[in-house]
Parts: sequence; structure tokens; C-alpha cells
Amino acid sequence: MQTGGVGGAPPPTSMTAAAPPQALTARRGEARTPASIASQAVYLVALFGATLVFVFPFVWLLSASLKTRTDVFSNELFPLPLHFENYVQIFQIVPLAGWFTNSTIVSVLAAVTVTISSALVAFGFAYFRFPGRNILFGLVLASMMLPGAVMMIPNFLIWNALGQVNSPTFAPLWAGNLFGSAFYIFLLRQFFLGLPREVFEAARVDGANYLRMFWSIAVPLTRAALIVVFIFELKAAWTDLMRPLIFLRDLSLFTLPQGLNYLVTIFNPQAGGQGQFQLVMAASVLITAPMIIVFFFAQRYFIEGIATTGSKG
Repeated sequence: MQTGGVGGAPPPTSMTAAAPPQALTARRGEARTPASIASQAVYLVALFGATLVFVFPFVWLLSASLKTRTDVFSNELFPLPLHFENYVQIFQIVPLAGWFTNSTIVSVLAAVTVTISSALVAFGFAYFRFPGRNILFGLVLASMMLPGAVMMIPNFLIWNALGQVNSPTFAPLWAGNLFGSAFYIFLLRQFFLGLPREVFEAARVDGANYLRMFWSIAVPLTRAALIVVFIFELKAAWTDLMRPLIFLRDLSLFTLPQGLNYLVTIFNPQAGGQGQFQLVMAASVLITAPMIIVFFFAQRYFIEGIATTGSKG
């Protein structure tokens, strides 16, 4: 007795399951027409050209970091000999290792706090039905229209009153993320709306509370989106210069962008510096490399999250 396949369709027989070799060859020949080969070649050439455009600045930066002071701005991409001592000197001139530690602490705390807080708020907007929900969500989105410059002075006055300016806790650089981010709330809400509500209703019947539903159901099903938010904020905090300039003053508390700005200042010939920009380039490579490594290991989740965002509604 034969059973049907998926959807009740009859299973393939031995005559229909395997196509003749001549038919497969003909299909391959039809797929590889000169027009398709030409279009694929054009696509690969365009992709290679776009890759060169985006990679060339980093290649030039890496090359400049291995040159001497006199040749740092030359057009030679492969200088010989390579001066790796530039990377040693930069650690001897400024506390770069401490700046790495400071940036790591600030970036990780900022990314973790904004991911958790934004996910909680987004889950509330997606799951709960209450009067005025859309109006409240609209107000959250409207907060994105406030320029960051408008909030600089009020934020400074608040943190200064709390005694957190130039503090080793770095609270002004990450604690504000405990209240979430409007952009991340909007992004995650779209993912949560795409989850089947029946799953949460079944969990409620089994006695799960709302936090249990969020942690055991919503978080695993939206892992890619949460990783996207984490990477976005990690990169934003890692490259942020404005807030460290406002809240940090001691050299030992500098983050990497602020430290790089300090290096440019002390090496600027117009300000009486020595013009050793090869050391600035070496520091720039060291600052950029961690974000490249993070994206390399998380690109699968990153691309999955971005692609899925467009299919949620």
C-alpha cells in the first residue's frame, strides 16, 4: 500500500524520480546561455569593484601605519621595509591598553543594557493590547526626531548633579541605555509582531508568566534580531566621540576615539606637535580591527537579522 507525500501528493515513482542524463544535460545547457554568463560576469566585476572601493581605505590605513614619518602620506601601498615598531611605540607614548579596557567596558555595558531594555519594551508593545497603545508607540518613535545636540546640556547637568562626570564608572556613557532606544524598540517590535500569538497563549495556559514567556519563547525566536541590536550598539559605543569628550577629562579614563583625538592633537604640527602621523595610523588600525573581528564572527546572525527585518510586518 502506497502512502501520499507532503500535502497528499503521490510519491514519485522510479520513472519520474530520476530524469534521463540527456534531459539534465539539456537543462544545464539552457541555464548556461551566453547571456546568463555575460550577466554573471558583469555582476562579479561590479561586486569586485565595489569591494575594492570599500576595502581600499582600510588597506591604505594599514599601509600608512607601517611607513616612516616622511613617507606616511605617500601613494605606495606596499612599503619596504615594514616598520612594525610603530605599533610598539604607540603603546609606549600613550596608555592605549587602558583605553582599550575603557572602551570595552563602555561598549559591552551599553550594548547589553540597550538590548535587554529595548527588547522588554518592544515585547510589551507587540504582545499587550491596551487603549492608547499606538499613540504611546508613536510618542516613542517621535523621540527619534529630537536632535542629540538638544539633549547635551540637560544630560550634562543631570550627570554632573549626580557626581558622575569624569567618573571611573563611565555611567554617562552607558546608563542611559537602561531606558531603551526608540530605534531598537521599533526594530524589535517588528520581529515580535511576526511571532505566532498562539504560542504565547499556550504558554499562558500552562501557567507561564509574562517574563517567562519573554525569556523562554520570544528571546530564542528573535535571537538574530537581538544580535543585530547588540552589534549596532556595540559599534556605536565603540566609535562614539562626543559623549566621552563631554563627560571624561582624565587621560587614564579616555576611550579609544577620545584617545585617538588626543593623538591627533599632540602630533599636529600646526599645534606644535611632532607630526608623527604614522603612529596615529597605527592606533587607528588597532581601534578598527576589533569591530572587523566582531562582524566576522557574527555576520551570519547579522545578515539573517537584517534579511528577516524586511519580511516582518
